[in-house]
Amino acid sequence: MSLPTKFLKTLTSIKKDLTEDIDAVFKRDPAARNSLEVILTYPGIHALILHRGAHCLWNNEQKLAARVISYGSRIITGIEIHPAAKIGKRFFIDHGVGVVIGETAEIGNDVTLYHGVTLGGVSWNNGKRHPTLEDGVTVGAGAKVLGPFTVGKNAKIGSNAVVVKPVPAGATMVGNAARMISDHHDEKGNPIAEKSQDAKPQEKTASSKQATARDTAFQAYGIDPTSQDPVAEAFAKMLEHIQQSENRLDQLQAAMCKIDPNFCKKEYDKLCLEEFDVIGKDEADENK
Repeated sequence: MSLPTKFLKTLTSIKKDLTEDIDAVFKRDPAARNSLEVILTYPGIHALILHRGAHCLWNNEQKLAARVISYGSRIITGIEIHPAAKIGKRFFIDHGVGVVIGETAEIGNDVTLYHGVTLGGVSWNNGKRHPTLEDGVTVGAGAKVLGPFTVGKNAKIGSNAVVVKPVPAGATMVGNAARMISDHHDEKGNPIAEKSQDAKPQEKTASSKQATARDTAFQAYGIDPTSQDPVAEAFAKMLEHIQQSENRLDQLQAAMCKIDPNFCKKEYDKLCLEEFDVIGKDEADENK
């Protein structure tokens, strides 16, 4: 094949890949309005274009030039992708700041990463050190996928999850350390036996509700529109527990008073939930 023909074929391939990448942005980001805006303002697209150039140089033994391009891409986009990393088609990095993709990472087609994601290694040994993400995988904001294992097709990694073991296809991993949420696997990744067809209607209903909860469990940012502030929820549970403890102390005090009437003279300060309703107080003060 002559050089001009080879060059033309390469340009055609680059144009096709870029078109697919832009289409992937429109499918996965409702904020995208037109192709020009995506090309000019989306750092994920910039990082991907520069990586493909750096990856080509790396494969042609121009490693220093490849690393220079990779470093420049990191400065411009805030996304660090090693030139040796293998990335498939229609790859989308949303926002992108803080994304790190290691040297031996392999990414399939139609994969989505949110900002702050790390595809890293846990070993200093040569060879495969970083994860492999198969087609259709989605990794939420701030998640860390660490080690030379495979994340199966269409699996989802929740926000801020830390994954250090293989993930079956279609599973959802959430938490730190990540636990599995799947209709077909337990938290250890073992297949769940199928229930018999003569299962009770109540069991089927419960299973259906559980499946619905699992389907909505993954959120790229770790929260959905109906979620409450997790810190506020934690404090509310603590206060509820304190209230239950005080009620139990009142019962114990009443029992002790029957044995020793003098015991009732000893009072203790009790907590009031209204005293902790800081938000309610602030709103009341503003309305005055």
